[in-house]
Amino acid sequence: MEPKQVPIPKNGVDYRGKIVLAPMVRSGELPSRLLALKYGADLVWGPETIDRAIIGTTRRLNPHTSTIEFSRLPTSKIKNPTLDPSNRESVLYRIHPELEKGRLIYQIGTADPDYAVQAAKMVAADVAGIDVNAGCPKPFSTTGGMGAALLKTPELLCSILTKLVEEVGNVYEIGISVKIRLLETSAETEALVKKLVATGITGLTLHCRTTPMRPRERAIREQLNMVGDICREAGVACVMNGDVTSRAEALQLIQEFNVDGAMIATEAEKNPSCFRPDAEGGPHEWKSSWKEVVTEYMRLALQVENRWGNTKFLLGQMIPGKDECYIPMNRSKCYQDVIKALGLQDVDDLLEKAKAVDERLGIPPQETRATKRQRVKEASKSVPDAKKARKSDPEDEPNAKRVKFPEPTTEVPSITPEIAASAALSV
Repeated sequence: MEPKQVPIPKNGVDYRGKIVLAPMVRSGELPSRLLALKYGADLVWGPETIDRAIIGTTRRLNPHTSTIEFSRLPTSKIKNPTLDPSNRESVLYRIHPELEKGRLIYQIGTADPDYAVQAAKMVAADVAGIDVNAGCPKPFSTTGGMGAALLKTPELLCSILTKLVEEVGNVYEIGISVKIRLLETSAETEALVKKLVATGITGLTLHCRTTPMRPRERAIREQLNMVGDICREAGVACVMNGDVTSRAEALQLIQEFNVDGAMIATEAEKNPSCFRPDAEGGPHEWKSSWKEVVTEYMRLALQVENRWGNTKFLLGQMIPGKDECYIPMNRSKCYQDVIKALGLQDVDDLLEKAKAVDERLGIPPQETRATKRQRVKEASKSVPDAKKARKSDPEDEPNAKRVKFPEPTTEVPSITPEIAASAALSV
């Protein structure tokens, strides 16, 4: 008899048999996702984005990169224009509609069914699924009742998922899923999973750690079989997460614990080629091939004009600390600097591309931080209502998605497709 399976919506994707890139705040930006897809990831999760951050953004096509961008002017700049006289908007989320088509899952941070729906509708036409983060243990999530805090309010979590299924999943014909952690006891985990799979979701990811556990602690897999059985009985795909380091290991664990798919997280941050099958080198050739992967990352980062701070962070993860290029890379202040540090100035016109991207992004800044602080201080004196400028440059914040935004309106901005849907291209 065929196993039960929740129908996969027309524009959705089945998580079964997939090895995927986990949602990570800094390592889930567009060039990292494209690199994971290039090296064999079947699906990619974008970084968790808070519902109130995406609500009210402007969706537009960037003609330089052929990417869809969701951007807005941060509250800090609205209240104090002296921080950025040119009023440059911050890009909250960026999608490549061709290279990611049918393979991108948008993860949302939320603790409110209505906000969740408003936020999901902003991106639903551009992604293959919406995933609710109910597993992040970090304070920026849990203090707002989001992330792992939702594990303590299962009725709220179920209401969020049900509303998303009814008002987003069914309307846009994409799947709704959830990512959770283990509860304190097997019985508690079992009870929660049974409630979640009854909401109409198509997939459930289990991070095999409890909320207090950190990545350095080994994943606990004793409950995986039980969770997989519950999901299978309901027809919901079950994906495992935690200490998965390669495609070969993922496939072995899927078979051992009888689940449907696996996520790779921290290993993909330092070695994006870990998605390759062993026949193609797997993750084992990393020591000899890291520069090839880093070069491809730079091509992608320049192609999509990735935020400079994010690019530099990822390079710091991928480049061996003992390599001679690590220190000059770490001192670089713009794309031209890092291309030279990596010795790529004669590769595929990367230096010329870097120069053009630097100009468009305005890096390195012509104004020093000290000069900027003085300018803001002087300008604030002449604006009675302007709040004191922040001590640090808001552009240096590691993740714009964590910035507080004004309360969203109850109306959802309409989304007009700006480009025709096209077939997915290989990367």
